[in-house]
Amino acid sequence: MSGNLIGSLAALANLKQLDKTQLQQIIQDGLFHAISKKLHEENELKIVTNFESNKIVAQFYRIVVEQDFELGQISLAEARSKYDAQAELGDKIAVEIPITDFEPKVIKIARKAILERIKGLEEDRIMFDYEKQKFQVVSGKVRKNEFNGYVVDIGYADALLPLEEQVDEEYYKPGDIIRAFVINIRKRKTDVIVILSRTRPEFVMKLFESEIPEITNKEVEVKKIVREPGIRTKVAVASLSKGIDAMAACLGPKGIRIEQIRKELNGEFIDIVLWDESPEQLIANAIGPDLVEKVYLAERGKFARIIVQENNKNLAIGKKGKNVKLAAKLTDFKLDIYTEEEFEEKISEERRITSHISDLDGVSTKIADILKEHGYTSVQDIFDSTIEELCNMEGLGKKTAEKIKESAKYF
Repeated sequence: MSGNLIGSLAALANLKQLDKTQLQQIIQDGLFHAISKKLHEENELKIVTNFESNKIVAQFYRIVVEQDFELGQISLAEARSKYDAQAELGDKIAVEIPITDFEPKVIKIARKAILERIKGLEEDRIMFDYEKQKFQVVSGKVRKNEFNGYVVDIGYADALLPLEEQVDEEYYKPGDIIRAFVINIRKRKTDVIVILSRTRPEFVMKLFESEIPEITNKEVEVKKIVREPGIRTKVAVASLSKGIDAMAACLGPKGIRIEQIRKELNGEFIDIVLWDESPEQLIANAIGPDLVEKVYLAERGKFARIIVQENNKNLAIGKKGKNVKLAAKLTDFKLDIYTEEEFEEKISEERRITSHISDLDGVSTKIADILKEHGYTSVQDIFDSTIEELCNMEGLGKKTAEKIKESAKYF
């Protein structure tokens, strides 16, 4: 029977790809757990397994008593007749009992504990195998579309592409083959489920690594990726090797590499942005170097104003503002786009707002006091007013109103 137990458990361990040393320990622990319930610490239970002879025995001490009532006891009469004629009460008699001699209930408890441990080890091994797939790109076949996302057969397990990890406007039907990025592995009661994403920037990163050898060879570095899934992605790259053109490497001959990636992303626009340590140049590259005339950085804070030609303004902003928003994310700057005329007007407005009315030509101390009494304190207040409004103030004539209004216009 013990031979059958070891044989069947060894076969199971082999089937589950478990280590025999682990199995031996599991068997010993399971039997120890079951048999020790019938013994005390002083019995010093030990389980011995031998895979070669398919033999399992329990070794322990039985305590000599007048009349035995427990497994860990032996009557004085039996001890003297079977083991030691000189045995006395309280002596310890070493015994070795084959597992098959224990009652079926003990074996059943042990077997259950052993099988549970084997199952736990198998789950741990499976989880370990799955964990190696984490943060990798996998391919699979769509099985069905459920309320919480697409269920995808990826070969070794079912995977879920949740709604929040799907790209808008991407739809799949059962049988379609898709690729996605593994973001998590979740252990459930009976199995494991792999969580996928097609929206993460990391998915794009893996696609770049698979299509562009210079990245895996560490000749080109991807500095940062920002993405509006399904619309546009910006990838900032830098060359790490002399003679390597990072942009050309990413585009590939006749653009074949980037087109392959775009195809996987169902035509999503991908901008390759050359990384630059100069914030002004990086911002220009992120918006589009051919579109930008000038970049002005704020003296404090991460703000920048970008000057473009009128006919390039819409391109610089992008559809629904996506181009400038992604450029802002890529550079970590808040970006505003202006034409030269708009920029000059903005600067003038800021100057008017921060300048006092007394700075205007034609505004004497007396006139400044009149204006202040009516709530006019900055040059911008005068700029925004009408001549009629100014003339309604007592002590301010039409000529003076026209003069200070003209002065505010060209301040």
